[in-house]
Order: sequence, then C-alpha cells, then structure tokens
Amino acid sequence: MNFSDFEKYSKNGLLRTPSYVFNIDMLKDRIGFLRRMLPDYEIIYAMKANPFLISSIREEVDSFEICSPGEERICEKAGIPAGKMVLSGVNKEAEDFARIFTWMKDHEQEGKPICTVESMNHMAMLEEEVSKAYGEGGTMDVLLRVTAGNQFGLDEEDVVTLVRERASYPHLAIRGLQLYSGTQKKLRSMEKEIAAVDALISRLEAECGFAAEIFEYGPGLPVSYFRKETPVDEEALLAGMKAALSAMRFNGQITLEMGRFLAASCGFYVTRVMDKKVNRGVRYLIMDGGIHQVNYYGQMMAMKLPYMLSKDGEVPLPSGSENEELWSVCGSLCTVSDVIVKEVPLHEPETGDILIFENVGAYSVTEGISLFLSRDLPRVYLLERGTLREVRTKINTEEFNYG
Repeated sequence: MNFSDFEKYSKNGLLRTPSYVFNIDMLKDRIGFLRRMLPDYEIIYAMKANPFLISSIREEVDSFEICSPGEERICEKAGIPAGKMVLSGVNKEAEDFARIFTWMKDHEQEGKPICTVESMNHMAMLEEEVSKAYGEGGTMDVLLRVTAGNQFGLDEEDVVTLVRERASYPHLAIRGLQLYSGTQKKLRSMEKEIAAVDALISRLEAECGFAAEIFEYGPGLPVSYFRKETPVDEEALLAGMKAALSAMRFNGQITLEMGRFLAASCGFYVTRVMDKKVNRGVRYLIMDGGIHQVNYYGQMMAMKLPYMLSKDGEVPLPSGSENEELWSVCGSLCTVSDVIVKEVPLHEPETGDILIFENVGAYSVTEGISLFLSRDLPRVYLLERGTLREVRTKINTEEFNYG
C-alpha cells in the first residue's frame, strides 16, 4: 500500500483517525509465502498478535493458538471450530474448560481442541474436567509444554514423570511436546532449542517407551521494525530453521506457531496532525493518536525511526530534499513520555495531514496502554480486495475507567 491509498479513503470519509488498517490481502500473501518456504509443516496463528484477523484467515491456517478464555470466546464468535483451537496459556481454570465443553456440545462441534499442559496441576485439573464432561472413554489430546527456563511450561523432569505415569490420566492423550521461548530470536538460538527438544523426545522414547507424534514449535521469528537496522533476510532465516527441523531424529508432525512474523507487515496505524508548534527551537507535531495506540517491540524513548509514510512518500525523504525539517511526533496524552518518534525529517507538514506507521499488524492494537487518560479506543478497519470495512468503531473508555 502507498500513501495515496490511505489519502483516498480519508478524503472520501471512509477512513477516520486515529485508526488501524489491516490489509487482509497482504496477510494472505504472507501466509502463502510461508507455505511455499515451509511446505511440510502446519501453521498455527497465535491470535494474541491480533485477534481482528482470525475470521479472514480461518481457511489459510491450520489452527489458532488461544491463550485466554477471552480469546477462546472471540474464536467462538468468529466461527472457528473447536478442532482448530489450541488452548494454551499459564492460568487455566476448571470453570473455563467446563464452559468450553458445554459450548462444544451445544453447538455440536465434531472435533475437540488440543490443549497444552503448563504444570502438574494443569494435568490433574484437565483430567478431571474431561472426565466430568465426557465420561468413561472420553479423551482430549494434550501437548506437554517444555520450559525454556522461565515461568512457562514444565521442567524436563516433570515432562518425563507425566509421560511415564500417563496411564494415570486415562482421559488425556499425550500427543507430543510444545516449546515457545520468546520473540525476535536469531537462528542460532532456534537451532539450540530444536536440538534440545529432539534430545528430550529421544529420551522419552528410550526411558518411557513413548513415541511423540507432534512437536509444536514457536520459533519467535524476528521482524524488522526500524530503519537503519539491518533488515531480516527472511528466506535465509526460514531455510536455516527448516534445515534444523529436518535434521531432527523425530519424524512426526511439526507445527509452527507464529504471530508477529505473520501479522506485523499487514498493519498500518493512521493518525492525523492536530496541531504544530515550535518550543525553544524544537518543532512538534501533536497527533490525534499516541504511544497508547502504537507500540513497537524494541522502541526506546522514541529514538528509533519506524517505517512510515507521509504525503511525500516514505519517511525519511531523500537526503537534501528542499524544505526538509526535523519534527518530533507527539500524541494526545498529558505526559512528556508521549513521543512516538523524535526528529523525523518531514516536508512542510500541515494540520490535517495524516501520517501512517507501518508494520503494526501485531500487538499494537491490543498491547498499548489504551485506557490511559480515558482517550477513545481507535477505529479498526479491514481492507480486502480494495474494500475498506470498519469492524470496530470508536469506543469511549470512561465506562472502563469509572464504571
């Protein structure tokens, strides 16, 4: 997309600011790229990256990773079948599973979700709830999540214990292992993780007679957010990860869970210049958005320049452009921290102009401090085949902040 596309929608009144625009065509192209690069693996979309996208890619991905009861209810509303749900997250509660199982029965769901197990307590609780819901002979598939040395997942010895004692959980079918350790990782880190899981799978077979069928891996592939940083060579990175996965002794099904890497590039944040001024020699633009609505992983004190579009095209302008000035782009919050980016080279910005921040398809729409100062939540649009559709209108926030 280029600036003229946004300007056209803005001038005809179809696009209001501040807002997020998610380009579904770009997202589907992205998934297609991954399918071509990684044809042998299933793709799971981690919906925490952006829940607004799930209806549009229901048929493009194999399943959806769900990390909270709220995300699961969104999937229900979006028509995602239970068989395409992977229930993850550290805080699982019995009442949530009881409600999910009731929904599945009421809506005659043919398949069941697969669930990741985060602790010994999770395993026991899930065994009890499946038993209550489905009785003798009823089962649910589970993956044992392996910790990467943080609060998530199971210690390796606990994984071995659960596999060894799997007959004690007759309503749970352990299908394999799951691992996710973080985001923006380099290939070397992925290679080490994959080798460690492969060794654990071999250990489970040798000590427990257990042949894992599934390895679900969240590689945490990196996204290039800022100019002046070396862009990620995605094809080389994916080829390297594929080589590491292909080298595993494990020969079962590999599923790749991705969020940021899939969704980031399809998103745009559109915000409008509401005021401009010079204070003590520093030029400021006051926007109708701010840091509560646009957030980049790795941004530090507004010093990094994200990929942006202005009325003159990409920012920054070519070096030496006429009438180029440096502007600090600030939001509408009453805090000196509300600086989106400092000293951006722009060409004669005016009140009413729009600026577009790119690569906001992942996390910004839900991760920002959106309720601070009771500013309205921005609109959300989906753009597909040239049609712009508003899927969330502006929402007043005083009811959240006062009741």
